[in-house]
Amino acid sequence: MITSLQNTLVKHVVSLKRRKDREEAGEFVIEGRRLLAEALSRGADIRQVFLAPGKRQPEWEPLMKEIERRRLPHEEVDERVMRKLSLTVEPQGLLAVIKQPRHDWDDVQAGRDTVLLVLDGIQDPGNLGTILRTALAAGVQYVCLSKGTVDLYNDKVVRSTMGAIFALTVLDEQEAPEILSFCRDHSLRLALADLKGDAPYKAGLLKPPLALVIGNEGKGPQELLRSAADVKVAIPMFNEVESLNAAVAAGILLYETVRQRDFL
Repeated sequence: MITSLQNTLVKHVVSLKRRKDREEAGEFVIEGRRLLAEALSRGADIRQVFLAPGKRQPEWEPLMKEIERRRLPHEEVDERVMRKLSLTVEPQGLLAVIKQPRHDWDDVQAGRDTVLLVLDGIQDPGNLGTILRTALAAGVQYVCLSKGTVDLYNDKVVRSTMGAIFALTVLDEQEAPEILSFCRDHSLRLALADLKGDAPYKAGLLKPPLALVIGNEGKGPQELLRSAADVKVAIPMFNEVESLNAAVAAGILLYETVRQRDFL
């Protein structure tokens, strides 16, 4: 059992709380039974598992059996060390280090039903995580994050995805010209969420294949993407409501792509 805060493994995990160190190591941290179960079931590259025996619950047993079956490195730590490793006020007692997957445009296989979700400058970690979870539920496989979007491996983003981060192909830190080039080369219409756009429901503006752009919470999408858009869509709003939360708007539009794919 690890009891020292000066242990090399402990210091390494603590360093992963900083984005710079996450990027250098190519790793990130997940916490809790549910995220670890998702990581195991979805084939994440798990580098190390830490557990505090004093927090052990009966629900852990299937996970521990799977960890042992796969011969994944795992260490017991005391509760003081677990609190040092954790980013939560009350750690659940399970924590793992995961290798960051590296994806590029060659990993995106565009077809007639493809919806490429482009998130341009989303800043709120909770919004990004919720959008990723919703995208997976709506059948989206490919997500592109523009430069300036919040760090994909921010702990609040990871928690908010509720495991979707392990199932999606996410390209981060992408420049607008690269995004537009891919869309042109693969015949993806560029549909942009915009307050001055058209309601998409009757016109079939969100029928795949397409790239759906959701922009920054305050400023919207950057000008290069805005000017290149094939269509601009807006969600009708009533009672003098001016805008919706970015994650809510993304969810509505993503499920409209599902409806238009299946019923139009």
